[in-house]
Amino acid sequence: MTTPTSETPGTETPGTDAVERTPRQRAMHILWQTVSWFLLAAAFAMLCTTILIPKIAGARPYTVLTGSMKPDYPAGSLVVVKPRTVSSIHVGDVITYQIESGKADVVTHRVIEVQEGPDQQPRFITKGDNNNVPDAEPVRPIQVRGVLWYSVPYLGFVNTWFTGTKRTIIVFVLAGLLFVYGGWQFYVDWRDGRRAEAEGTDETTVPEPDNTDTAPLRTEVES
Repeated sequence: MTTPTSETPGTETPGTDAVERTPRQRAMHILWQTVSWFLLAAAFAMLCTTILIPKIAGARPYTVLTGSMKPDYPAGSLVVVKPRTVSSIHVGDVITYQIESGKADVVTHRVIEVQEGPDQQPRFITKGDNNNVPDAEPVRPIQVRGVLWYSVPYLGFVNTWFTGTKRTIIVFVLAGLLFVYGGWQFYVDWRDGRRAEAEGTDETTVPEPDNTDTAPLRTEVES
């Protein structure tokens, strides 16, 4: 009698083993995914910190170029300042001001004293946290560009390298490419998952039992 079987000896049942990754491949895949998402998050954070948040809030980013504000704001720090009314600037605030009114060069120092000028307008006495003496000239309200809102160490170097339109284009292109890559990785994982699921649910065809061998035997009885 022939016994039905679902698998022929010496052959391999179709399944996911043929396409399953080795442990090393799985580890490399996870590592690559982690690095990719880290770069994506870093690019998005840089985009938000240097461009989107300041634009939305009406703030401006600047780069600290000297060590006069160490240790809190060392050279290379990105400082983002927001406009504030003159009357709301107090001792202890860190302000960014023009060295000469109307000129591009600015300094970011701390207010250590507020005086009243001859025109009844305040004058801000400023000093770098790492400096021994105050700045030579009081700061007039017209020179003030804003009060420190937040700062990020070392990101100022990136802000200096990519300036103006070039910075905006590069950051947006980089972020766009990483988003596209992230979407592609989602698709690949989804596709592989569907393929593995389909292969895992395939059933092996079972041959129909051969009933000819099991037919009852006829015995003749002598009369």
